[in-house]
Amino acid sequence: MKISALRLFNVKRFANRGVAIEDIGDGVNVLCAVNEFGKSTSFEALHALFFQPHSGTPGDVQKLRPYSGGSPLVEADISTAEGRFRITKQYYGGRSARVTDRTTGRLVAQADEAENFIAGLIKGGTAGPAGLLWVRQGITGIEKRSKSDDESEKQVRASLLESVQGEVEAVTGGRRMAEIVTATQAALAELVTATGRPKAGARYAAAIDARDRLVTQEERLAADVRTLREALDRRAGAVKRLAELENAEDRQGRRRAVEVAQATFDAAKAQGEALRTAEAELGLACERRDAAERELAAYRTALEKAEQQRAALQEAERRREEAVGKRHAAGAGIEKAHAAVAAAEAVEQETRQLLARLDAAVKAREAMERQAALSERLAGAEAARQALEAAEARLSTEKIPPNAVEELQALEIDIAKLRAVEEAARPSVTIAYDPGAASPVVMESVPLRNGEERGYDGQAELVIAGIGTLTLRSNRPAQDNSRLEQAVAKRRTLLASMGVEDLAGARARQIRAQQLDAERREQQGRLMLLAPEGLAKLREDVAAHAAVGIDDLELKEDPAQVRASLAAAEERRTLTRQALRMAEPLRARADDAFVTAETALAALNAERTQIEALLGPVEARGARLQELSERCQERDRHGAAAEAQVQRLRAAVIDLESAEAALKRARSVEEAADKEATTLGTTLAVLNAEISARSDDAVEEMWGETREALSTASARVDAFAAEVRVLQRLAAALEAARAQARDLYLKPVMAELTPLLGLLFDDASITFDDKTLLPQTLRRNGHDEDIERLSGGMREQLSVLTRLAFARLLARDGRPAPVILDDALVYSDDDRIERMFDALHRQSRDQQIIVFSCRQRAFQKLGGNVLTMTDWQP
Repeated sequence: MKISALRLFNVKRFANRGVAIEDIGDGVNVLCAVNEFGKSTSFEALHALFFQPHSGTPGDVQKLRPYSGGSPLVEADISTAEGRFRITKQYYGGRSARVTDRTTGRLVAQADEAENFIAGLIKGGTAGPAGLLWVRQGITGIEKRSKSDDESEKQVRASLLESVQGEVEAVTGGRRMAEIVTATQAALAELVTATGRPKAGARYAAAIDARDRLVTQEERLAADVRTLREALDRRAGAVKRLAELENAEDRQGRRRAVEVAQATFDAAKAQGEALRTAEAELGLACERRDAAERELAAYRTALEKAEQQRAALQEAERRREEAVGKRHAAGAGIEKAHAAVAAAEAVEQETRQLLARLDAAVKAREAMERQAALSERLAGAEAARQALEAAEARLSTEKIPPNAVEELQALEIDIAKLRAVEEAARPSVTIAYDPGAASPVVMESVPLRNGEERGYDGQAELVIAGIGTLTLRSNRPAQDNSRLEQAVAKRRTLLASMGVEDLAGARARQIRAQQLDAERREQQGRLMLLAPEGLAKLREDVAAHAAVGIDDLELKEDPAQVRASLAAAEERRTLTRQALRMAEPLRARADDAFVTAETALAALNAERTQIEALLGPVEARGARLQELSERCQERDRHGAAAEAQVQRLRAAVIDLESAEAALKRARSVEEAADKEATTLGTTLAVLNAEISARSDDAVEEMWGETREALSTASARVDAFAAEVRVLQRLAAALEAARAQARDLYLKPVMAELTPLLGLLFDDASITFDDKTLLPQTLRRNGHDEDIERLSGGMREQLSVLTRLAFARLLARDGRPAPVILDDALVYSDDDRIERMFDALHRQSRDQQIIVFSCRQRAFQKLGGNVLTMTDWQP
C-alpha cells in the first residue's frame, strides 16, 4: 500500500477550512514547515483515517474536533496491488466511511464494509505490523511505556518474525515453537495465575477447596468420635462410683459416726458452760477480795496523810499572804507607768498635729505658686493653639497638591519643545538686499528687513516694488498638533486647579505654602513644649491646684521649733514606755506567784476535805479500821473456795474444739457423699442423652467415609500440582530453547538492520532482548552499552532504523506499508542526521517514506519529493 494524497476538512486548527497534500510519490516524501503549520494535525488525521472507526468518538477522534465543534472529514488516495482507491471518513455529525475506485469512480464499500476494507490494508490496526511504522512526535518506541502496550507490540514483532523466516521451522523457533509455548501457557493459565498460585474458579483451585472442606469435615467428625468415646468412658466410671456411694452399710456407718460426734460435742458443751459459771464466780470473789484489800490500804494511807497535811496547809497560807502583798505593790507601779505614758503620748500627739498643720500650710503655698505657673503655661498654650489653627487655615488656602509644580514645569518644557519643533518645521523666508536697493520687500503688509528670517503657514505673499507680488506655498500636509493642544489644555487645567495664572505664580504660592508650613510646625512644637500631655490635661492640673484654701496659708509657729518639741515629746514617750515594759514583768511575776500560792492552798484544802470524808469522824476511825480488816479476811476465804471448785471442773472437762472438729468432719463426710451421689446422677443423665444422640447420628460411619473421600481429594490435588510442575518445567525448557535459538530467530531483522547500522558506525552491532524483541545493547569499540544508557539522539536513531528494518520485513512478507515519521529526528546532530537521511533513501528503493518536520534548514538536506499544503474544499 502507498499513499498518493491526503486531504482534511474541519480538523483541529483548520476549523471550517480544508487543506490538501497532493502528489505523494514513491521513495522519500518530505513536508517541512514551521510550527503550528499543520504537520502533526495531518499525521493525526491520517492515523485516525486508518486506525479509528468512523462510528466511535474515542480520545484520538475527540482531539481532531476543533474547539468550535463540527464534523472532521479526512480523505486519502492510496494505491495497492488491486488498484487505486480513495478512502473517506467523516466523524460526529453525518458520520460515514466510503471507499471509491479512483479509476472508474465506482463506490467499492461504505460504512462497516469500508472499515473491513481498511482493516485488510493494515491487517491488525495499531496492534498489527503496520502500526509499528507510524512514529508519532516525541515517541521512539524504546522508552518505558505501559505493560499492555509493550506486550502488544512484542506479539506483533514476534508474529512478523515468525511469518518471514521460512528457514526456521524447528521446534526451537518459528511458528511451531510459538504454538507450543502458547499451548503451554494456556494450559498453565487454566490452572494457576501468573505468580504460580491456583487460579480462582479453575479445576486446580476447586480441587484444593474440596480437599480443604473435607479436611475440615474430617477434623470435626474425628472430634465428635473422640467426644463420644470419652463420654462412654466417663459414664462407666460414674456408674461404678455411684454404686460405691449408695452401699447401705457405708451409709449407716457415716450416719452413726455423725450421731456419736454430736453426743460428744453436746457433753463437752455442757461441761464448758459449768466451767465458765465457776470461773465467773471465782472472778467475782477475787474482785471483792481485791476491793476489800484496796479499801483497807486506802484507809490506812489516808490516816497517814491527815497527819502530814496539817504543817503543809499552814505553810501554804503564809505564802499566799506574801504573794498578795507583792501583787498589790506591782499593780500600783503599773498604774503610775500607764499614767506617765498617756501624758507623754498626749503631748506628742498635740505637737504632731501642730507640725502637720504647718506642713499643710507650706504645701498650700507651694501649690498656689505652682497654680500660677500652670495658669501662665495654659495661657501660652492657648495662644500657641490659636496661632497653630490660624497657620493651618492659611496653609489650607495656599497649599497646592504634591508634585503639581514639577508637573506644571514639565508641561511648560514639553509645550516649549513642541512649539520649537513646530516652528522649526515651518517654511521661512530670508532676504539679503543688494546695496542701493530702492525699497524693501513687503510680506503680509510688513516690510522684510535685511537678514530677517520670517516663517509662514500655508502660503505667503511677497510684494516686490516695481516687479510684482511673489506667492510662496509650502504645500505640506496639515500638521498634527494634538499633542501640543493636549499639553496646553492639561496646563490650563492644572493652573486652574492651583488657582494661579502661570508657573511663576505657582512657584510663589509654593514658597508661601512652605513658609506657612514652617510656621505651623513651629507653633505645633511650641504647643507640645507647653502642653506635652495636651490642653485638657493642662486645664485639669490648673483646676486641681486652684482648690487650695487661703486659710491654710497662715504660718503662726516656727516649724523648726515645733519639730524639736516633737522630737523631745517622742523621746519622753519612749522613756515612759520603757518604764512601763520594765514594770509589767514584775506585775506578771507577782501574779504568777499569787496564782501558784492560791492553787497550792486550794489543792491542800481539797485534799484535806477528801481525806476527812474518807476517814469520817475522828472518834469512829478505830472501829472503822477494825471492820475493814475483818471484811478482807472473810472475802479471802470465799475466793480460795471458788478457786478450788474451778480446779476440780477443769480437771474433768472435755476439749470442746476437738469435739466440734470431729462433729464437723463426720457431717462433711456424709454431706460430701450425698452431694457426689446427686452430681453423679445428673452427670449420668447428661452422658446418656449425649451418647444416645451421637449414636443416632452414626458419627463413626460418617468419619470413615469422610477419611476415604479426603484421601481421594488429596490425590487429585497432588495430581494437579504435579501437572503444574510439569507445565512450568516445560515452559522454562521452551523459553531456554528459544533463547538459545535467538540469533537464528532474529536473523531476518538483523540482516536488514546491519547495513543500516553501517551507515552510522564503522564497527557496531546490536543485540536484541529475546523477551521484548527490541534492541538491548549496542556493541562498539569492543564495549557493550545498554540502550537505556544511550543519549536521546542515539535511541531515536536506533528506533527509526529498527522500524525501517521491520518495514522491509513487511514488504518481503507481501504486506508493504508506508513508514510515516512526525518529527522523529529531533535529537540528532548535523553529521548523524545526514547519515540517517542516507538510511532513509537506502530503504526507500521499494518502500514509501513520508516525513513531517519543522526543522526546515536541517531537513533541506534530506532531499526527496518535497510536499506542499494547499487549500481544499470538499
